[in-house]
Amino acid sequence: MAFQSIADMLKAAKEKELPLWRILYEDDLEDTKMDKVESLAKMSHTYQAMKNIYETYDPSQISNSGLVGGDGAKMEKSFLSGEAVCGEFIGRVMVNALKMAEANACMRRIVAAPTAGSCGVLPAVFCTYEELYHVEEQPMLEGLYVAAGIGSVIAARAFVSGAAGGCQAEIGAASAMAAAGLTYIRGGSNEAVAHSSAMALANLLGLVCDPVAGLVEVPCVKRNVIGAVNAVTSSDLAMAGIRSRIPPDEVIDAMREVGTSLPAHLRETGEGGLATTPTGIKYAKSIFKKS
Repeated sequence: MAFQSIADMLKAAKEKELPLWRILYEDDLEDTKMDKVESLAKMSHTYQAMKNIYETYDPSQISNSGLVGGDGAKMEKSFLSGEAVCGEFIGRVMVNALKMAEANACMRRIVAAPTAGSCGVLPAVFCTYEELYHVEEQPMLEGLYVAAGIGSVIAARAFVSGAAGGCQAEIGAASAMAAAGLTYIRGGSNEAVAHSSAMALANLLGLVCDPVAGLVEVPCVKRNVIGAVNAVTSSDLAMAGIRSRIPPDEVIDAMREVGTSLPAHLRETGEGGLATTPTGIKYAKSIFKKS
């Protein structure tokens, strides 16, 4: 997508008097050279791929390392039994974020949104909202274009990979995308959409990337839960009229500055943070020995 800032995106929508999703949709058509039907069909196919994971989730599947698997089912059991204190929507978002992130660790087919390591955030928010609020597919696809637009700006102004900017770039970007898309689907103004993404990203500034044994499993899977719940709360804040005191584009720029300041051992190398705790090292040695 061509937009280098969220401000330009909102400006274009205002000047052309078009919904935000149409601005991003038409920009994508220009970029990909697809026709309108083809573009929507591809987005629909992408969304269905997200939903397929939940329809085929297998709690018995464990990752090759043995560190990941079955937690989605455990969370679902806790939620359904009434043990969890979260309400139905947040509870299901947590369950779905775990299931999707586990699917990635177990080498199943997922949608990078924007990355494989953060694949559970956006689907958990979108699929849960569609199911519980009985939303038609078209608004969901429109929300995906909005989410993609936000992600594109973050990638252009900063980064979306843990190796480049830490986990704030992966889970943070995914959370910002999910918050923006959800706010749009809920009927929020363009300003609310932008500020929901800003608050979601700002909440996760400084999150390091410290995968145990260098695998996208621990703590990655559970961070998808945090990113998804953060997206929902940020959307609620924006829908209530609360705004980020720091403009959205400046929040992205701050994320870039923080990310470039992180030492290499906290950027997906597995050489710092949780990865180098005594238990993290023990897991790594066991996994490498087994492999």
